[in-house]
Formats: sequence, C-alpha cells, structure tokens
Amino acid sequence: MQLKLETSPAADGNEVFQFKIWLRGISPMIWRRVQVSADMTLRELHGVIQVAMGWEGIHLFQFNLRAARFGSLELSARSPDVALKELRLRKGARFTYEYLNISWEHEVRLEEQLHRQSGRTYPRCVAGNGACPAEGCGGPAAYLVQRTAWHSDEGLDDLAVMAEFVDEVVLKDHTEHLEDSDLAEEMRDVLERLEIRRSWQGTPFLRRTVNTRLKKGDHLSLMHQQW
Repeated sequence: MQLKLETSPAADGNEVFQFKIWLRGISPMIWRRVQVSADMTLRELHGVIQVAMGWEGIHLFQFNLRAARFGSLELSARSPDVALKELRLRKGARFTYEYLNISWEHEVRLEEQLHRQSGRTYPRCVAGNGACPAEGCGGPAAYLVQRTAWHSDEGLDDLAVMAEFVDEVVLKDHTEHLEDSDLAEEMRDVLERLEIRRSWQGTPFLRRTVNTRLKKGDHLSLMHQQW
C-alpha cells in the first residue's frame, strides 16, 4: 500500500500508532512490534527503533516516506523533528528506515491506529523475534554467512573438544589436566573461537529488556547519539 501524506485526517493526542519493523534481506525475519504516541516525532521513532532492534545509535539514519527523506543533517535530508500525526499516515502505510553504517534497511508498516490505554506507558514494545546483528558484521549477507558458521564443521569440532575436556575434568575427576599448560593453551584457543562465533549470532531479543530501556528513556538519548 502506498504511503498517504495528505488525504487522511490528522491523529489526535490520544492516538497510538502500532508499527511493525523488520530487517530487509534476512530470513528468518528479524522483527519488532512497537506502539508509540501519535505525538512522537520521527527523530524519537528513530530512537525507539534503535532500542527495539538492539542497535547502538552510532551511525546516520534516514526515513524514506514516498518521495521525501527525513533524517540526519549530514545526509541533506529533511528534519526528522516532525510529529507522526502530522504525516497523516493511514493504516497499512509502509516506509523504510535506514541505519547507515552498512545500510541496514528496515521496512516499517503502520499496522493499527489505537487509543491510548490508561495505565500503559508509551513507547512500548509488544512483540518481536530474532537477534540483532552486530553493527559491523558486514551487512545482511555477511550476517547470514556468519550466523550459519556456528553449525560449521569447525564449530562443531570445537564444541566436541570442549565437551571432552569438561567430561574428563568434571565428570571423571581428572583434575591433573588443569596443570597441563599445552592443554590449557588449546582450551583458551577453543574458547576464543567459540566466543567469536557466538558474537556472530547477534544480540538476543528480550522484550522485557527493551521495555525497561524505553521506560528509562534510552531512546531519547539514542535519537541524538552519533559518534
């Protein structure tokens, strides 16, 4: 559905927008569902996406809404200090959000236009799935390659070596292995390789953690942060 900027009525101050955001070019899908006040600006939404996805807010960004670009000043884009309600978005409208270190491109869809519920705080994350890739991993294609490396023959061999070491020392009580300097050096190398592969899996998504950060206002810091 095409984004509409002119024909729908403006949202009132009690309206909440529910967006689904997902990373393009990655399968299975990495996605988040957030609810934000219609009074929120695009700059604030940038901060919310950063927190919800698990990014670190250290690169330029831009929203592409039909023929208009809103984002970082360095990109010669329009100011993102425009309220969502002023964009007159309609249910089903789609636009893109780009996080521009290696151009992580996100699809954003307005799923629902809701009324603010008493006792609930906004913004809030209501659902999601998939770990956030490491920012400098090389982009979607590189991330997919690295993600599967955990199950490579080399990775499984390292896991087998570690399992054997634990079996010998812990289960069979061969504690003399702990005094073997060559074996200790081998275990350090194995652990280092396993940690590198683990980091390729990305940062796990935990909705409670995301909402704790949103309540603390982390999105308000990240919306301005660019190192």
